[in-house]
Amino acid sequence: MNSMTSTAIRKIVHVDMDAFYASVEQRDNPELRGKPIAVGGSAARGVVAAASYEARKFGVHSAMPSVTAKRKCPALIFVPPRFDVYRAVSQQIREIFAEYTTIIEPLSLDEAYLDVSQNLKGMEIATEIATEIRAKIKQVTGLNASAGISYNKFLAKMASDLNKPNGQAVITPKNGPGFVEALPVKKFHGVGPATAEKMHRLGIDTGADLKEKTLEFLVEHFGKSGPYFYGIARGIDERQVKPDRVRKSVGAEDTFSHDVHAYEPAREGLQPLIEKVWGYCEANGIGAKTVTLKVKYADFNQITRSKTVPAPLSAIADLEEIVDLLLSPIFPPGKGIRLLGVTLSSLERQASEAELQLQLAL
Repeated sequence: MNSMTSTAIRKIVHVDMDAFYASVEQRDNPELRGKPIAVGGSAARGVVAAASYEARKFGVHSAMPSVTAKRKCPALIFVPPRFDVYRAVSQQIREIFAEYTTIIEPLSLDEAYLDVSQNLKGMEIATEIATEIRAKIKQVTGLNASAGISYNKFLAKMASDLNKPNGQAVITPKNGPGFVEALPVKKFHGVGPATAEKMHRLGIDTGADLKEKTLEFLVEHFGKSGPYFYGIARGIDERQVKPDRVRKSVGAEDTFSHDVHAYEPAREGLQPLIEKVWGYCEANGIGAKTVTLKVKYADFNQITRSKTVPAPLSAIADLEEIVDLLLSPIFPPGKGIRLLGVTLSSLERQASEAELQLQLAL
């Protein structure tokens, strides 16, 4: 009996807050409601950390350089981020999740996977759990959340995007394989622009194209991601929802569409990566002492530069400062840079008092 027809089908909910940072700012400042806002710096090197839905209508999105965002939406209002507030709201949301399940895997301050197969409320229907959680988040925080419900993590994540904002969708075991076949691979969670481009060159544009490729072919071209791609093309993803995991490291990297030769665009490209790894640490109450910068050049040679500090970094500004220190000496580079990455390691859990109380209550 395979996992598709097994009676023990998992029930996974992916909850994703809608325009989280921007929505918190609009909630706390009525003058910003209904207006296009971007959380982030408006300076030349600024990057949008989050955009309100009013701003998204103009094509403004997170990780976009602020100058580009301002060009697309001249009326855009920039608001400096308040990570302490976002962290506090995230904690309120986490406490709501904990009323339903102990199996919670946060991805960042604003999204998490929940395994509700066996849940603390004894509720049979996962869509009802998601509806209740979203209503409770709205009641407690005043903010909207979207949710995806499915039998695995990949499809739950994809489902949470289907009816955004303030909606939810379910992908059933019966519909899962067909949903994946029709989906463009560039929309797959876990397939970034560089991988999507590589797949396109190999004649893979949809889930159906991906399904036609053998496991051997996918391993040959995509290495250790090959088995994952082989599985999700068939609507199969056996990854467990992992609560309270402390990884050995957390990293993010990005390939530039054109090789970079100057400091400014390089530092600009690093900002969303900094925010991504910091957001993961924040959401999981993890501190990091080692920062590593990865640089891959146009000829595919790569170098890494690391710095370790005595105590875990306490603010995103500290991380930005270290990244600046590591990045500056490699300029001007002798050749173009095609990829940059940031990894945090020497990770350790830093449980807040509220989390400690929560764990005791569980």
